[in-house]
Amino acid sequence: MDNQTGFILKVLVISAALSVLIKYGGPNLAVGATPINALMLVFLPTLILALALWWRSQKQPQQN
Repeated sequence: MDNQTGFILKVLVISAALSVLIKYGGPNLAVGATPINALMLVFLPTLILALALWWRSQKQPQQN
């Protein structure tokens, strides 16, 4: 139980830190509001996760 509680606490702390970083540091970034930037922002996490899962599947031995 302690392991799950620690994990949840870590996720909450990282999430809060990321939220503060976005809220106060985001306006300092010079990123234009263009459709290309919006598409990259939406699809980049999905693409990164897909590549990570594909790479992980390539490293595992084949099971027959």
